[in-house]
Amino acid sequence: MNHDPDRPRDIAHIGPVELYTPVLEESRGFFVDVLSLREVHRDDTSVYLHTWDDYQSWTVRLIQREQAGIGRTYLRASGPQALERLPGIDKRVSDVYGLGEVSLFTDPDGHEMGVYWDTARYEADDTDRPALKNQAAAYPGRGANVRRLDHVNYLTADVPKTSAFLADVLGARCTEQIVKDDGSAQAVWFNLGQKTYDLVYTEDWTGANGRLHHIAFATDTREEILRAADVCLDAGVHIETGPHKHAIQQTFFLYVWEPGGNRIELCNSGARLILAPDWETISWTRAERAKGQAWGLKTIDTFHTHGTPVVPPPGR
Repeated sequence: MNHDPDRPRDIAHIGPVELYTPVLEESRGFFVDVLSLREVHRDDTSVYLHTWDDYQSWTVRLIQREQAGIGRTYLRASGPQALERLPGIDKRVSDVYGLGEVSLFTDPDGHEMGVYWDTARYEADDTDRPALKNQAAAYPGRGANVRRLDHVNYLTADVPKTSAFLADVLGARCTEQIVKDDGSAQAVWFNLGQKTYDLVYTEDWTGANGRLHHIAFATDTREEILRAADVCLDAGVHIETGPHKHAIQQTFFLYVWEPGGNRIELCNSGARLILAPDWETISWTRAERAKGQAWGLKTIDTFHTHGTPVVPPPGR
């Protein structure tokens, strides 16, 4: 998959995300007590949480809904003029907590997104003021100690159409992909800057639209993911699979389900960055993927079938 290295990168990075949950307070407890996020704001139906080194005022908004799933994903523009260059994104709102004007749009699968430039910075108080002024908040030293939101993995009924949208409209770059026997994409990993990936889309085996596979948080080290497995075990959190290492993107990972049913990944990609401006997309065949992870146990079946909101399988 070709990428024009001369095209401006108008999206700087993934911003805060909204997550739906039918059990708001239980989900809040998981993110605060197990993952070590901090509650920073709430309203009648939602709670705003912050990872300790996010420079922005909030990282995740948990919203009370009947079904689990993904709400809006916010993307920070690379500059105030970048909003004007993005084609076909012109519906604007100014009522998002902690963000300035937001340009709203949906991807081809129906996932709602918003691009913004103005953002409120996180202001630590006496209870979480860091010793180092180049750090957003103090290191929590509890739970999983997740540093930041790393990526979102969506499910989509049409991977090629969504992939073209990411490249043509957002100017994102496909770093790796899984291709079917006919050469069409089954899953794609796109980056917005120099991280290995930020937005991932995987074919939804149910054919449904707008669903979530998982959101992922980055830890400083692999050891913190091992510690997180023990923390989740003692907290009664469902550990789906891991810790193992992915072959694609070489990510060390642990997958768990938060109380609302959404899949959460804790991940560490080490020092891997995509520095080449003319990076060529790495393609993995289904036969190569059938070999499983780089190492670790076989991929559990629910990893390919569970998504939120939960929908009946085809034919039922």
